[in-house]
Amino acid sequence: MKNEEIIATAKKVIEDESAAVLTLVEQINSNFVDAVRLMLDCQGHILVAGAGTSHSVARRLAHLLSCCGTPALLIDVGDSQHGLSGAVTKRDVLIALSKGGQTKEVITLAKVAKARGAKLIALTEKPDSELSNISDVVLKVVAPPDVDPYGMVATGSSLVNAAIGDALCVVLLNMKGYSVEEFGETHPGGAVGKKLEDLNI
Repeated sequence: MKNEEIIATAKKVIEDESAAVLTLVEQINSNFVDAVRLMLDCQGHILVAGAGTSHSVARRLAHLLSCCGTPALLIDVGDSQHGLSGAVTKRDVLIALSKGGQTKEVITLAKVAKARGAKLIALTEKPDSELSNISDVVLKVVAPPDVDPYGMVATGSSLVNAAIGDALCVVLLNMKGYSVEEFGETHPGGAVGKKLEDLNI
């Protein structure tokens, strides 16, 4: 590729992914409200799980929820097949990410969570999938099919799922009245911690 082709390709990726994230505006509905209220009422932890790229999105979501005042943890679906699912309690809410809603490890964990009395939120493109059918709330999130290379490499679609997670985080932060002072208690390190210190927070 020539230099100008490299630059043009990079710009198109960013334009396409930005447009894909914007499609979420039309996808937010009453199910989003139901998911938020389920999370707000959670007496335990929000557990977040996914496989493959969804695992990375789940890790990010769990971290940001905790940063925003909603205690959350990533639960590894592989390890959950070997005892980690014992961490799930009836006080928890599990957010299970699976594009097609058929990922075996995710469904196995989801079934354990349901059997233990936990609430289940599915984040998937397929509201008629096995995962969706056992969930309390289904967040149908669909990315444009051409935003991912070959329609399979989860570049843009992972950003779309991350963005819906961001919306959950910020809405919950606002509903809880989570203050910057409270955030400062949980994030004393790094440049953010230094900035908060400079602000006497």
